[in-house]
Amino acid sequence: MIEASKVDLKLSSTSIFVFDIDGVIRDVSGSYRRALADTVEYFTNAAYRPTSEEIDELKAEGVWNNDWEASQELIKRYLHRIDKELLIPYETIVEFFQSRYRGSNSDWSDGYIATEPLIATAEYFRDLTIAGIGWGFFSGATRASASYVLRRLEIESPVLIAMEDAAGKPEPTGLLLAVKQIELRGDKSASIVVYVGDTVADMLTVVKARIYDPNYQYFAVGVIPPHVAEDLRDRYAALLRENGADLVLNNVLELTSQLNLLQSFIS
Repeated sequence: MIEASKVDLKLSSTSIFVFDIDGVIRDVSGSYRRALADTVEYFTNAAYRPTSEEIDELKAEGVWNNDWEASQELIKRYLHRIDKELLIPYETIVEFFQSRYRGSNSDWSDGYIATEPLIATAEYFRDLTIAGIGWGFFSGATRASASYVLRRLEIESPVLIAMEDAAGKPEPTGLLLAVKQIELRGDKSASIVVYVGDTVADMLTVVKARIYDPNYQYFAVGVIPPHVAEDLRDRYAALLRENGADLVLNNVLELTSQLNLLQSFIS
């Protein structure tokens, strides 16, 4: 963690908050992560179904933010252990994953996505706006999936950089695209960028952004996603800190108290 004496953040109308979505804004433990486990189990002929801890271990490597690619990688690693080669096309893996996540109905009502609990609230974002904080989203989810949850939060026409719009994390281009769009929408320049995420890749995105565009002062906020068991939360928080988190919270809603939490951290 960065020492408080080395951080000089005065949060104001020149601050921008950018949020990851999965694990931060919505709980995906019973949707994306369930679809991932289903996919691995299906393509290993029910011989292997990854546990939540095994999925976390994979994502701790910092390069498997895309759950389609994570599914493929876990299938590949299992087959390698039994001396077999992966012959399944990537597109086939994606198609099966989506059949579970989105379901078969055109409105996705029978997909896992329809059961996702919301973590954030519409009031949360209204409070940020009242405080003069610009905000938006940079997510590895598809635009359709991310838009689905933002509509549930009654957020209309948000700044959203999704899977189709930029390179995957930890590449920082998507984060900076979101920042630029938020600046344009507010017709003012920012000096502070706060990125809120729940994975190693999210924290590394901020680390890389500091190098890619040093014109901003960056603050990496990690949140512990809902699926992490109580006895593992300290270890998960330590992992986020080891990979660049300046602050780790139990829930994104802890960031809403008029930013006092951040101000007390840096005072």
